[in-house]
Amino acid sequence: MSLPEPIQGLDEIADRYDVVLSDVWGVIHNGRERFEPACRALAAFAESRGPVILISNAPRPAADVVPQLDALGVSRAAWSAMITSGDATRTLLAERAPGPVWAIGPDRDAPLYAGLGLDLSGPEAAALICVTGPYDDETETAEDYRARFEAILPRRLPLLCANPDLVVQRGDRLIPCAGALAQLYADLGGEVRMAGKPHAPIYDLCIAEAEARLGRPVDRRRILCIGDGIPTDIRGANAQDLDVLFVAGGIHGAELLGPQGLDMDAARSLLAQAGGGARWASAGLDWTGPLRAGGGAR
Repeated sequence: MSLPEPIQGLDEIADRYDVVLSDVWGVIHNGRERFEPACRALAAFAESRGPVILISNAPRPAADVVPQLDALGVSRAAWSAMITSGDATRTLLAERAPGPVWAIGPDRDAPLYAGLGLDLSGPEAAALICVTGPYDDETETAEDYRARFEAILPRRLPLLCANPDLVVQRGDRLIPCAGALAQLYADLGGEVRMAGKPHAPIYDLCIAEAEARLGRPVDRRRILCIGDGIPTDIRGANAQDLDVLFVAGGIHGAELLGPQGLDMDAARSLLAQAGGGARWASAGLDWTGPLRAGGGAR
């Protein structure tokens, strides 16, 4: 695996790429506020280079995630399209209709199941478990589900994980995601299927979307993935043999950022220990070169 070179701004490497696949949570916002430099950088790339496809492990269809970006003030100029783990998960869920499915997750994730003709049930009647996260991610952790999972293990129900992330940043806190529950289920001996990063289906959808917008096939050497999560963003891009910009100030910020900024030795060590590689690294996503009055690159 390659060790990253430091950059200050996306403009330093933009001419190497025709497409950006950018993570959302941890790169352009933290659930409470947008990161304006990152939004500016993506808008500049979209105007001067090519499509920016947001690739998110949100367990809801993209159409239901866009309002969150709008509410945070993320400019529509910063992205061309969005593909979510929810989009990929709906394809897999449709194969199981009419159900029954034990849906674990908060009420806000209900759009994932809309229109699929599934029979949502409790664990007693279910033939499949679908997890979008804890029922209450403010108070619960994966361990709160251990007893329930142990009780149904003899039935050998497969679990479909709609968000492979283990944690996500919400303000200054790390919140458990569906991936943490799926990991527990797998550790107990259960069968787990994933739809989002780092698995191939979501990348296939993103590249197809980029090619549709370009109107031509894209050279995979000219696709840049941007993300902060090593198990998902970094390993997913590595598995697809795509270049990566590691945004170290996301979920690993407490470990990698200090008074002098990004500790490159620590970032390289963390990637190496995790078995991940990146071509580039930065504290956060930015565009440090000149911008037009409208916000794009010159």
